[in-house]
Amino acid sequence: MKSYQIALIPGDGIGVDVTDATVQVLEAAAQKFGFQLNNTEFTWSCEWYLKHGTMMPKDGIETLRAFDAIFLGAVGWPEIVADSVSLHGLLLPIRKAFTQYANIRPHRLLPGVQGPLVADAFDILCIRENTEGEYSGAGGRVHQGTADEVAVETSVFTRTGVERILRYGFEQARARRGHLTSVTKSNAQKYSMVFWDEVTRELAAEYPDVTVSQMHIDAMAAKMVMAPQDLDVIVASNLFGDILTDLGAAIQGGLGFAASANICPDHSGPSMFEPVHGSAPDIAGQDIANPIAAIWSAAMMLDHLGEAEAASAVLSAIEAATAKGIGTHPGKHATAVITAAIIAELEL
Repeated sequence: MKSYQIALIPGDGIGVDVTDATVQVLEAAAQKFGFQLNNTEFTWSCEWYLKHGTMMPKDGIETLRAFDAIFLGAVGWPEIVADSVSLHGLLLPIRKAFTQYANIRPHRLLPGVQGPLVADAFDILCIRENTEGEYSGAGGRVHQGTADEVAVETSVFTRTGVERILRYGFEQARARRGHLTSVTKSNAQKYSMVFWDEVTRELAAEYPDVTVSQMHIDAMAAKMVMAPQDLDVIVASNLFGDILTDLGAAIQGGLGFAASANICPDHSGPSMFEPVHGSAPDIAGQDIANPIAAIWSAAMMLDHLGEAEAASAVLSAIEAATAKGIGTHPGKHATAVITAAIIAELEL
């Protein structure tokens, strides 16, 4: 029997609730498909920060290195810890330390879910560069608190970083419907984004079977609303991908359905899987959080681990549950009810 070591970081707020629900589904999948998940839970969170002064221990990264995958519930509690502290203290260091340069977010409507658009037959895979670009953290502030204060934030785009995320996108497009759209703002950002466009064209020559489009971020935002059915794989920088995937979550019915994966493609370190939604501390522990995004993220984790059949079965179970109207409307069904329905479909 194959065995996988999984690091669980439930985090804050409803991250705890949806992680608990996800573990129940994962255990059912493991039992059905004959593998074992050895889960180790870490209570790193904003509460941890208040007690220890850091979001995770100094040896946190080395501790995580021993695992096959990381599952993260949700991190953040701005009322007690600034988002800039929680983000830069946990999530971003993990992504960068393990070279999780591909942030993958699928956008499509689950059966029974009503989105806000007229179009409903769309299936978009958004691939966001995850370790550099606009979120590199290069910059600083001087003359703070004075009338002459200056803040500088510098984006960093390397050929290695841009080429590898685009190549990952081309490979995904080749495995799907053969269309890739590279998103920039090269008419205004004449260095970094022009560079990105040039690398896109260079790589396109290696993938003659993939149709390539290049689009500006503002036009892409409109396209995702007006004609999402025309899109296949989208590749964008850290900032642009972050914004577009929240829009993608909106058109698929909300953040409760938005799954994501932070992938280390060469498996040199663990990849991390998490729902896109926040921690929503105000509703934590009330059994009303929708666990579907987290469970979908776990299906992506199973696929990454090589358990493709189990991954497909979990996603099919989610679809079967939502087709019956379970979990399709915020607050209509309890977390436990949605979880039980998915497990029931999985065990059929």
